[in-house]
Amino acid sequence: MAPSRSREVSLTILVVLLWGATWTHGRRSDVRIITDENWRELLEGEWMIEFYAPWCPACQNLQPEWESFAEWGEDLEVNVAKVDVTEQPGLSGRFIITALPTIYHCKDGEFRRYQGPRTKKDFINFISEKEWKSIEPLSSWFGPGSILMSSMSALFQLSMWIRTCHNYFIEDLGLPVWGSYTVFALATLLSGLLLGLCMIFVADCLCPSKRRRPQPYPSKKLLPESSQPLKKVEEEQETDEDGVSDEEAESKGTNKDFPQNAIRQRSVGPSLATDKS
Repeated sequence: MAPSRSREVSLTILVVLLWGATWTHGRRSDVRIITDENWRELLEGEWMIEFYAPWCPACQNLQPEWESFAEWGEDLEVNVAKVDVTEQPGLSGRFIITALPTIYHCKDGEFRRYQGPRTKKDFINFISEKEWKSIEPLSSWFGPGSILMSSMSALFQLSMWIRTCHNYFIEDLGLPVWGSYTVFALATLLSGLLLGLCMIFVADCLCPSKRRRPQPYPSKKLLPESSQPLKKVEEEQETDEDGVSDEEAESKGTNKDFPQNAIRQRSVGPSLATDKS
């Protein structure tokens, strides 16, 4: 009798444990999961969002309070959500998460960072008494939908992708660490080269370079107005050259006549002397 009774007790305990685990697992959580695909739902209505990581002790301590607060979401007309930054690095960069856990309040696209006590009662008072109105909302430049934050999100996603590839090279392919670094270095060089070529091509299409072509010699018949002063200068130079050549010719002529006059005077001189005598 004793062994059968102990078996019944153990079976009863096992059934109770299985039923409790099934009920706990089957109970639907009121906390919504936000990902990179559905984060734009935050831009409509009122939300309270928690950014957490499974390995964070502070986040683990906050989970019971956050779940209890989510049960009041329907009464307070607020959506309670959470984001796992280890699974959603893009949202971590989009909201600039530097500490865990981080809680944001969102009302019709305006985001405010919650920095109060982290208990169920404080969360309820923050929504019911509209304490969020005393907090300055984020600037449009740093809003999650801005171009700057979208670029930051893409950068975080790229870093996570690089980390995943690095682990794949080392663990699955068996490459050494320096081999993985070499692959990334070559990929960086090639991508930089391709990007530079694309930028040069686009710049050349948008702003083509002006190639110098040989200009035809302007004809004398069709001269633009801008070349008239040059023409006048050339004509003055030609007249000056003609004047100089004429003066040189006259000076040469006088020099040639001077010895002939001297000879004549010399020849005439003795004849006059004979006549006088």
